[in-house]
Amino acid sequence: MHYAYPPRKSSNPPPFRPRSSKSPLLRRNRLKTIVGVLAGFVVLLYLLTRSGKPAPYQEYVPSGNPPVVIVTVVDSTKFNNVYLGTIKQNRELYAARHGYQVMVVKAYDYDTKKSPQSWSKIMAMRHAMTKYPDAKYIWYLDQNAYIMDPSKSLEEQFLEPRKLEGLMIKDYPVVPPDSIIKTSDHLTGEGAAMIISQDIDGLVTDSVIVRNGEFGKFLVEAWLGPLYRSYNFQKAERHTMEHIVQWHPTILSKLALIPQRTLASYTRTDMGDVYQAGDFVVMFPGCQPTGDKSCEAESANYLQKWKATFEAA
Repeated sequence: MHYAYPPRKSSNPPPFRPRSSKSPLLRRNRLKTIVGVLAGFVVLLYLLTRSGKPAPYQEYVPSGNPPVVIVTVVDSTKFNNVYLGTIKQNRELYAARHGYQVMVVKAYDYDTKKSPQSWSKIMAMRHAMTKYPDAKYIWYLDQNAYIMDPSKSLEEQFLEPRKLEGLMIKDYPVVPPDSIIKTSDHLTGEGAAMIISQDIDGLVTDSVIVRNGEFGKFLVEAWLGPLYRSYNFQKAERHTMEHIVQWHPTILSKLALIPQRTLASYTRTDMGDVYQAGDFVVMFPGCQPTGDKSCEAESANYLQKWKATFEAA
């Protein structure tokens, strides 16, 4: 009996061919690509929507506490301390009525190096901006001046934008009488960074208001530039400001020029608009530390007037 044998394998089998892995590898690569794209999309979406993303730059706006800082620089090495005491009292009484702050400092607290000591007024303004970062305005008022009417707040007189716009002298020579550079004819009350008046000779820098903030700080720093301080302008910081506003349109464009008697009435008729009863401020330009033309002698009559007005108000 014969048993059937299983088919015999060929002695010449086909060559060995391993199973192709191309298709699974391709699938894995595609999967990785898709996962990578999805992951990138998720990350991008997170960066665009996450709550902690950096906000665009915004200029810091002071809160207005205090609304105004009144800055006065006194020179106790030359002027009578009794007279300087009345200056400080005048500022403090006025500020107390309207919620303002007062900063009376000594001229020699600031190192002006080889420049005239009058530059200390600009340094004091910068100091006030640092000391009171939330103050909305800095008002520099020279030591040779009295505030005469305590009933008038600065906001009521010229800080409120619409009130300021009604006072601004537009398209007018910055330095009288015939400067070809003129004040802006389209400045708004809200856009003003400096409020200043003008006498016969030019800008009155002994009573000037600067709006605190980034631009106000830039303006003060530009005013204090070392090159200007070393240039030996005849009237130091006053001529420097006149130069700046005539040659730098960015600063000129934010300068609000207002009538002199609203901010700086004079006692001398040959220098500018003269003080009249009811004016806000009286100034004693050119008064001296001692003698017949001393600031103390020239201010005596106005001292009694402002004290009586303050007591009655």
